[in-house]
Amino acid sequence: MRASTVDLVADTARAAAGRRTMAWFAGGFAGAAVVAGGWLAPPDQAQGQAQRLMYLHVPAAWVGYAAFAVVLAASAAYLIGGDLRWDRFARAGAEIGVSLTAAAIATGSLWGHLVWGTWWAWDPRLVSTALLLLAYAGYLALRRALAERTGARDGADHRVARPAAVVGVAGFLLVPVVHFSVVWWRSLHQQATVLAPERPPIDPRMGVALLLAVAAATLAALCLLLHRVVRLERQLAASPVAERTPVRVG
Repeated sequence: MRASTVDLVADTARAAAGRRTMAWFAGGFAGAAVVAGGWLAPPDQAQGQAQRLMYLHVPAAWVGYAAFAVVLAASAAYLIGGDLRWDRFARAGAEIGVSLTAAAIATGSLWGHLVWGTWWAWDPRLVSTALLLLAYAGYLALRRALAERTGARDGADHRVARPAAVVGVAGFLLVPVVHFSVVWWRSLHQQATVLAPERPPIDPRMGVALLLAVAAATLAALCLLLHRVVRLERQLAASPVAERTPVRVG
């Protein structure tokens, strides 16, 4: 992967300025989302003020999906081309996805406690989301275990990257299971709102607040992804035996 194709990941002053600009945009969207979701959007008629957790829960879940899509794409790119930089993208994406999925479960649990009267229910959406979290936490644990067992450096060795990429691709199979679980099985969880087949059953002010929150979470996650990849590359560059030459593994 050439640095020119991913300018924002280059360890240069210009790229750092681009990442800072993106972070400012993320902060702006977050501020607008707080105003829209906290004051302008009305409370839900049935759920009351508890519904405002949607502006945290839904972006965390959606952007978590996107982070796992990064793992899928980067792992596939590594398996095809053998460039270890893709493996570093996959690792960073998994770290962000695990954090966001944990946040989605935590906010969903609080929302469920306020609306359903319980912190946890053996609901298809909740169970499948927990499995998704465990799968990608296992992916990160596998990377660490392989690095410790082989003495390899995570992010700079094909002995870690190759098996991790296979798991990263396979793990994404759980994402559609989570997303469609409310359709395939009986579930307490609310079905699609914004992406409903018919006109979204949501107040336009709620919809605007939700879209602002999703935009803020997406940009913030992208900033974290780029920052994490840059940090990984700095750490590997500081090591005396960093592997630089791409090797075809496909």
